[in-house]
Amino acid sequence: MSEFTNFSLEGKVALVTGASYGIGFAIASAYAECGATICFNDINQELVDKGVAAYEEKGIKAHGYVCDVTNEDAVNALVAQIEKEVGVIDILVNNAGIIKRIPMTEMTAAQFRQVIDIDLNGPFIVSKAVIPSMIKKGHGKIINICSMMSELGRETVSAYASAKGGLKMLTRNICSEYGQYNIQCNGLGPGYIETPQTAPLREIQPDGSRHPFDQFICAKTPANRWLKPEELTGPAVFLASEASNAVNGHILYVDGGILAYIGKQPE
Repeated sequence: MSEFTNFSLEGKVALVTGASYGIGFAIASAYAECGATICFNDINQELVDKGVAAYEEKGIKAHGYVCDVTNEDAVNALVAQIEKEVGVIDILVNNAGIIKRIPMTEMTAAQFRQVIDIDLNGPFIVSKAVIPSMIKKGHGKIINICSMMSELGRETVSAYASAKGGLKMLTRNICSEYGQYNIQCNGLGPGYIETPQTAPLREIQPDGSRHPFDQFICAKTPANRWLKPEELTGPAVFLASEASNAVNGHILYVDGGILAYIGKQPE
């Protein structure tokens, strides 16, 4: 198969951070189906155990590790352990993240810093840890989960939008600095996804109506619906494969068209 159409990940080692469930789990599962060996981390052993069990249920042997992506020493130790036990990391997906929905004037500086630390410093730390071995191996793929909030603002998400906007620029800078070593760093920007975290926003209300936020999102999305985690997997596989070798510093938004759409005119 030509390198320009090769979507296989056979023989590759992928580290997907925070991939016990949700978007990270869907992406890692797709990588496994394409032949990659999966490594993932989470913040505690309980989440790691649940993740390993969920992968096993799908017939995937995943290597799970407890690691805080904001702890540089722990991340360096994790990468060294993966290289020793599994192999050099070919694909990194910086998926681990949090969001705090708090009005800016009510948010403390400590809360703001926590979001920045996990959502921006974390990808910096993990990327920095894997790049040297990627350079030695002669190739590497880094995919940052950037969110639409790297382009848009919205009430209550000042810290999250700041972190994701920074992550977009970190993506471009990794491309600029390490593209010469055949390392491609791109971003994936999910729209509003059906996950356990967003389930309360999609619940039917006691009076039988849809949740106001559910109505808002569907009205703002040309696809007129929430997206499924699996719909991110095709773009994620593309960015991890040789098919994207000429794509670098790009943010691929998988949002059902939200960023292209100004919204309906009020009736």
